[in-house]
Formats: sequence, C-alpha cells, structure tokens
Amino acid sequence: MRKFLACAVGAIVLFGSAGLTACGGASARTSYDIRAEYLPEEGKLKAEMTVTVPNPGETALESLSFELWPNAYREGAKYAPVSDLYAPAAYYAGKSYGGITVSSVEGAAGFGVSGEDENILSVTLSEPLYPDEETTIAMTFEVTLAKINHRLGIGEHNVNLAGFYPVLCARGQSGWLEYVYSPSGDPFVSECADYTVALTVPEDYKIACACAGEAMLSGGKKTFRANAENVRDIAFVLGKELNCLKDEADGVTLEYWYRGDKAPETAFKAAKDSLAYFSRTFGGYAYPRYVVVETDFPYGGMEYTGLSMISSSLVAKDVPAVVAHETAHQWWYAMVGSNQFENAWQDEGLAEYSAALFLGAYPEYGDTYENCIKRSEEGFRAFFSVRSQLSGEADTTMNRPLTSYSGDYEYRNIAYDKGVILLDRVRLVLGDRKFFSGLKNYVSSYSGRIASPEDFISCFSGNAEELFRSFTEGKCVI
Repeated sequence: MRKFLACAVGAIVLFGSAGLTACGGASARTSYDIRAEYLPEEGKLKAEMTVTVPNPGETALESLSFELWPNAYREGAKYAPVSDLYAPAAYYAGKSYGGITVSSVEGAAGFGVSGEDENILSVTLSEPLYPDEETTIAMTFEVTLAKINHRLGIGEHNVNLAGFYPVLCARGQSGWLEYVYSPSGDPFVSECADYTVALTVPEDYKIACACAGEAMLSGGKKTFRANAENVRDIAFVLGKELNCLKDEADGVTLEYWYRGDKAPETAFKAAKDSLAYFSRTFGGYAYPRYVVVETDFPYGGMEYTGLSMISSSLVAKDVPAVVAHETAHQWWYAMVGSNQFENAWQDEGLAEYSAALFLGAYPEYGDTYENCIKRSEEGFRAFFSVRSQLSGEADTTMNRPLTSYSGDYEYRNIAYDKGVILLDRVRLVLGDRKFFSGLKNYVSSYSGRIASPEDFISCFSGNAEELFRSFTEGKCVI
C-alpha cells in the first residue's frame, strides 16, 4: 500500500477464459471455492465457501484458524480499519459499520469466534489432521459492508471487495499466525492458495478482477466465474460507471479500469512501463494479467495479486509514483511474500524504493531517483528530530509489529522512508551488479513463499549484513 501524509463491457464474456497462475510455490496449497452474491439493497454479501486445507507440516493439527478481516469494520472494534487522520476521507457519509457472521461450519466438530478483537474464526476438527493429509470444511457466512472508501466496503462510487472471506491464517513455527487489524499498514500475512469463485451481482454492475473468467446473465443478475492458482488473495471492484483501457505486452494482458480519471492514459502508461521495467530489473512478471483500478480509497493505493487499487482522490502528479509503487508490490508481496505485520519495511520499503528506481529510469514522469531518495532522507530526519525533541528519544527499529507504531506518521517514516534509505545505502556499498543480482536472487529463491528478513539479507553477496542490522536495530545515524 502507498500512503501519503497531510473497458466498456458489452458481451457476456467479460475477461476471457484463462485463470490466473503464478510462478514458484509450495507443493501443497489450501484451496477455496467461494460462491457469493452482492445484494446492494441490503448492503450485504452472502456467501458459501468450501475450503480444503492440507497439512504439509510435521505434526498433526487439531484445529484451524481463519482471519475475519471484515470484523475490523464492526462497531466497537478495538483496532479500527482506518486511523483518525484518514477517517474523514474514508467515512464519506459519517460513521458506518460492518462485520461478518459465520452461521455454519460443516465437516468440523465445532467453531467459534476468538482472538483479541473478535478477529479469528477457530474451527475444531472432528479428528486430527496428520501430516500429508488434507481436510475439507464448508461454511456459510454473511458480510455487512460499511459505507466506507476502503479495502472492503461500499464506496461513494464503487464497491471494493477485498478480504471479504475467512482467510486461513499463515502457519508459523509455533502454530497459526493470528494478527489483529491495524489502521497503519497492511496486517495481511498470506500464504499462496488456489481459488474458484462465483460472484453474483446485479447485471448493471461491471466487475474488475485480476482473474480471467466468464460472466453469465440470468434474471437480471450477472454471475462471474473465475479461478486463480497459487495466489495470495483474490479481490474485486464493482461499479456501474467503470470504463476500461486494455492492451497486451509480452504476453501479459493489461487493464486500467477508471471512472473519474480525466487522463486515464497516464495511469495506464505508468502501469505498462513499470510492469516492463520491474520485469527486466527483478525477474519476469508471474501472472498472465495485470489490472489497475481507480476506486474509492482514502490514501494512495493498495495491492492484491494481479490487481492494484489506486485512489480516485489522487492529484495528477502523484499518479505515476503510486501506480509504480503498487505495481512493485506484484513482486514484493504477490510473488515474494513477507510478514507485513512484523516487518513492514520488507515489502513497503522495497516497493517505495522500486518506484524510485522506476522514476529514475523514466524521467518523462517528472521525477528523479535522486529526488526520491532526498525526500525520504529529509522526511526521516524531520521525524527523528521531532520525536527526539518531544520524548528525548526516537524508536527507529524496523522489525516490529504494526501495533507498536504510534500512528501513520511514525509508520510511514520507518517502513517507507527508512526502508528506502537502507536500500539506497546497500546499493552504494555493494555496487549495482551485486545489488540488482541480490534482488533477482530474492525473487527466484522466494517466489510463492513467505520470506523472513534474514532470507532477504542472505540473497545479497558481499558485506551487507552488518549494514542491514544497523538499520533494522535502530543503531545507524542518518
């Protein structure tokens, strides 16, 4: 996600016939079969989901844990989906609430809602799930959508559907990784999975999605069917007034969906150029499609596998940088995963630095690499000075949970700006050949996986480990 501070469809076939398939990946993946319907008159999404979970580990599993991200939007949530700073832009019609209710789980001994903030669906299995075995459960659930310009909700013009279903938690060394929502940053730690989706909407809605598929019309409704393999998530944007620019380059289908963008060619070209640049610089793009959608969002943009949301409130000069940042997340999130909750700099710092590289290589977008680095340095030094004066010290450690940040200002300066400065210094120390070789090595070694900071650092040859440590442990002086 990038934060700032202060196709016309006339046929039944919407996108084509191929699914979305990634490179790399684990040998056994969870699979989701989701059947959902959006009911605009009720402001709800009603769904059934069958999920097949393998156990590739070495010990038996007694239970499963799923993240219930929609519950962050409920009234009384401890961790709100948006901070006070961005709440006025997000809640366009005043406070509004949502949530998720799971009404049944079949194929299990029992289920219940748990977690620090009613954020976890705990499913007790009927019998232990032993290594190399799999289990299948079926559930029904209903999502009430808040009126909010955000990842999940009914926006002023579009409906954003991301994280709308119970998501199986990633597995750590000590069990399921259960995380609360956070208004600062992206709390999503997602393992790759396979998806089959049937989404039904009123026929006058258009559907933007990274997956190719078919839409069948019946009884005033449109059902979009698609599949995706080895991806971290699946997301949709629904809208009645969406337009689409479409092209193909190097076998990749590119689409830009927009409603109010008065110069859509700029965002579309930035998406096409940045996708090509990152493919050359980091390694080939893993998916057959890349979709960018201008939609209702309170800050810069948000990434999903094969799809990027960019805010309809962006000023024109910021569009190329935001598009480049979100496109970079196709490498630093979609392809190579990391723990965004514990180590946000590992994907946000990389994505922001990647955007700086892109802007340096494409001066026609009106910026330079040097200016990007300078802005990060000036922003971080100002943050450090203010915090030091107010509290006598500033915590600049980088490997820490999102809930440890005091707000958007601190999060932005540590995860983004300090991440950019770190990568610039590593490049200076190693030289271009070793630095870019390290980034390519990172992609080829960890695509389809969740990489730790140590995994990332190990991809660079040369004397970089101590430099990384001095930054992440907050010991360096910038």
